[in-house]
Amino acid sequence: MKKITTVLTALFFLLLSGSIIAQSRTGANYFAGKWNVLISGTPYGDLKRVYVLEKNNNTLTGAVLDSSGKEMAKFSKVELKETKVTLYYYAPGNDVSITLIKKDDDHVTGTVPGTFEARGERMK
Repeated sequence: MKKITTVLTALFFLLLSGSIIAQSRTGANYFAGKWNVLISGTPYGDLKRVYVLEKNNNTLTGAVLDSSGKEMAKFSKVELKETKVTLYYYAPGNDVSITLIKKDDDHVTGTVPGTFEARGERMK
């Protein structure tokens, strides 16, 4: 009887540890890092941007880089939810906001002011 109890207890903790590891990241833990994002169909053509997001406690800060890696602007505001982040910044001549939504562990989709589609991939 003692062996059965020990085996069942060990099996329970093994299953519990497996379910803890399987949980995916959300919020600041998910979005922190560098993201290559393609914004399609703008009046300037398709735009490639790199969004650099740094975790600061449970919030995010960062900047947007152009396709050559030059910093365009720092974020003036970041709105963060479990699976969605909205970034606000001033690009030459325009106030810009972009919403990125978690698609899977390394990909996001989104929109720029609800008009232009965006697709992104985490840089590793």
